[in-house]
Amino acid sequence: MAQDRGSAKDAEFSNWMTARQPALLRTAYLLTGDHHGAEDLVQNTLAKVYLTWHKVRDQQAIDGYARRILVNEHNSLWRRAWKKKETVSSEVPDWISSNDVYDEGRNSALWGLVQTLPAKQRAAVVLRYYEQLSEAETADVLGCSVGTVKSQTSRALATLRSNADDHGLTRADHLGEEER
Repeated sequence: MAQDRGSAKDAEFSNWMTARQPALLRTAYLLTGDHHGAEDLVQNTLAKVYLTWHKVRDQQAIDGYARRILVNEHNSLWRRAWKKKETVSSEVPDWISSNDVYDEGRNSALWGLVQTLPAKQRAAVVLRYYEQLSEAETADVLGCSVGTVKSQTSRALATLRSNADDHGLTRADHLGEEER
């Protein structure tokens, strides 16, 4: 009987994971700016969600819980001093142009600028404008106040506008200039 319940919970988790993994991967990519790092981040997030899956009572809250784990995992990775992105090589690699598969390249230049933001500002922008969370929901995911979300987002948008002008992006490309 207990084994049947375990199998049912595993099947529920598998169904949820199949449905949510692409969205989690998109968010992780926007947070990390790296496909491999995003995949690792999602894998860690799914493992943590799976370990607590038997405690899930409210299926509606699981997406928010997973998103919070994703952001917390990302924050804990960039806090670790040993997690520097340096690669030693005797040869300079060839430049390989890539197209952001998540937005079909429409805003890849802009999202490239987003990657230059400090981690907290980048997380606020990704959650507010890409995930379309409210200020309160973003504050909950980031574990901070609504005022902090507002200030981090405001600073991030000001930096993006300034950097977008420096990089020749048009006003229509600016985050916050159009409804998302």
